[in-house]
Amino acid sequence: MAPRIYGIESLADISLDSGARLKLSDGPLQLGWKHSGMTSDFIAEIMALPYARSRKDYLQAHHDIGYLSNELIENAVKFRQPGEILIEAGMVEGSFLIRVKNAIDSETSSRFQQLLYRLQLKDPGVLLLEQIETNAISPESGSGLGLLTLLSDYDARMAWTFEENKNELIILTTTAAVAMPPSSNL
Repeated sequence: MAPRIYGIESLADISLDSGARLKLSDGPLQLGWKHSGMTSDFIAEIMALPYARSRKDYLQAHHDIGYLSNELIENAVKFRQPGEILIEAGMVEGSFLIRVKNAIDSETSSRFQQLLYRLQLKDPGVLLLEQIETNAISPESGSGLGLLTLLSDYDARMAWTFEENKNELIILTTTAAVAMPPSSNL
């Protein structure tokens, strides 16, 4: 079956060969939430360095990169099936771009694709407010706030690719980009 792509298809094809590549693997330390924060902080530290001449630009770049990275890595850790998580990150044409790839089960894939379909029909800001209200009424509703915040408040451009693999799992590749402040260092 051909991969199913949601969002901005051209993002899914951008090469990150000249960026950073990390693999989070299952092992004796049990891949968990703390790895999301440490990994996103590491990525933010490296990718924000070109903005170091301006404290304001550096702090903004560091914050945006860290938030975007953390949301994507947390979701990969939270919803993944056992196995590694591949993370690629780099600067492309004035934007920070991150790609996270992990395996999910078919039920998770179906629920997520339903959410992505809703995103095509409604403004992310409207969906964010609806989700805040839903979460306030029913704590079991599942959050979804991170993704919607990225789209509405950070103007993130995103693409999601769903591919079946031979183990009856779905390989989810999430690609996201956020504009960075102009920098004289670049």
